[in-house]
Amino acid sequence: MNALEKIQDWPVNSAAAALLNDGELTTTGDTTKIFELASVTKLLAAYGILLAVEEGVFELDDPLGPEGSTVRHLLAHASGVGFSSREPEKSVAERRIYSSAGFEILAEAVGEESGISFPEYLRLGLFEPLGMKDTELWGSAGHEARSTVDDLAKFAAELLSPKLLHPQTLAEAFQVQFPELDGVVPGYGMKKPNPWGLGFEIRGEKDPHWTAPSMPADVVGHFGQSGTYLWVAPGTGRAMVALTDEPFGAWAKPLWAETNEAIWAELG
Repeated sequence: MNALEKIQDWPVNSAAAALLNDGELTTTGDTTKIFELASVTKLLAAYGILLAVEEGVFELDDPLGPEGSTVRHLLAHASGVGFSSREPEKSVAERRIYSSAGFEILAEAVGEESGISFPEYLRLGLFEPLGMKDTELWGSAGHEARSTVDDLAKFAAELLSPKLLHPQTLAEAFQVQFPELDGVVPGYGMKKPNPWGLGFEIRGEKDPHWTAPSMPADVVGHFGQSGTYLWVAPGTGRAMVALTDEPFGAWAKPLWAETNEAIWAELG
C-alpha cells in the first residue's frame, strides 16, 4: 500500500484523492464522485477573480469592500470584514480575519462589472477550458462549490503550470500579502504571523497545521470544513487533492498531517 492509499483507512464513509508528481497522476477511491468542497471553493473563486483582473474587470488595488479596502485586501483576508458578515470587525490590514463574506463581495463585483454572473464567469473562464465538467459554484463564492477528484486534479495541474493565467499573476497569488498580519486558521488556532496569498493559504511555519511538518514553507492551498483539501508545492511539480464526506473535526487534524507527511516522505 502506498501512502496515498492510506486515505481509505480514514474514518469517513467515502474518500477519494489524487497526487500529481512531475506530470504523473496517482489516484485512490472514486475519482468521479461529486463532493461538497466547503472552503476549498475559495481556491476556484480566487482563480476566477484573478482571471477577471487579467481581463481588466478591475485591478488588484482597486477599492472594494470597507473604506480603505481593495480587491487585494479581500482576497488576502485583510479587509477587516467578518467570516459571514460584511460589517468590518477590524480596521483594514489590522488582522487576518478569515472571511467567506469577503469572497462574496468579490464575486458580486465581478458580476456587476463584467455583466456575467460569477458562477457563469467561473464556468466559462475556468471549468470549461480545463474540462472540469462536474464542477459548479452553486452558492457562496466562499464555500459553496462541488466537484470531483478528477476535476480538481485538472485544476491542480493548472496551478502547477498555468495556461489560463499568466505565470507572474499566479506567482503573485502564491506570495504572502500583508506579511505582518496575525490571525486564526479555523480549527488550528491563532497563528503569529498567519501568511496568506491572494486566496491561497501559505503554510509558512504554522504548527500544528493540516499539511506536513516537513513540507516547504511555500506550500499553498486550502482545506474545507466538509473534510476536503488541496495543496500545491510550487516549483516541485507536486500537488494533492483529497475529498471526503465527513466534516472536518478531531479525526482530521492528526490524520491529514500524518498522511501528508507520509506522502511527502515517499516522494523523496
